[in-house]
Amino acid sequence: MSFLNQLKSQAQELQSKRSDEDRQFEEHAARTEQACRQIASYFDDLARQLSVIQPPGPALTLDGKAKWPPMKLVDFRSDARRKRLRDQEVFDYIGMGWRIVPRTGEPVPAAVAVNFPIEMKRVEERLMMGPVKHDRREIRDPEKKNALREVRYEFLTQTRGSVSATPDHERGHVHFRLLNTAGFEVVQTIWPATRINQELLDELAKRLVGQPSTFA
Repeated sequence: MSFLNQLKSQAQELQSKRSDEDRQFEEHAARTEQACRQIASYFDDLARQLSVIQPPGPALTLDGKAKWPPMKLVDFRSDARRKRLRDQEVFDYIGMGWRIVPRTGEPVPAAVAVNFPIEMKRVEERLMMGPVKHDRREIRDPEKKNALREVRYEFLTQTRGSVSATPDHERGHVHFRLLNTAGFEVVQTIWPATRINQELLDELAKRLVGQPSTFA
């Protein structure tokens, strides 16, 4: 076989491989887009219903000791963005967010004080995750050379929750990120696009309203 024929054979193999990859991408992308359309429609409808219902919110605490008052979920909003991928317009992400506020009355001032580094880290992570607007005050002991006695965090009892769905069209799955659905936390899970259906999204909705769920 001449060298030119060797190059022709190599080119044909690469072309065949790329055709297979393109075909696989198109299959994955089509399934993922179908899943995203279902998620976007579900989030739109769910946001409307939950904005009326205002379901109970999760139990919240910044330091594991001082509990927030009973909370509720309000002002649900859904959103979806698109992008270009391989000359196609596809979903970039789908999201839904809401406010977490006291079940009765307005948000009230509250505070927690901690004096160990590990406790400070935990509280500050939850404040940032919330996000919870707050003031940080260092309390020092003048009788001990101004040594740090404790750190006091002052805030209002309100925060936010959200769920986002980010598709991976190359692999054919959807990455879900849930914020503050069962306390101050971030939960992430991945589902194949082929597994996303009404039943799975109902499990997600159950988690958002505090019912037993197998979603994550």
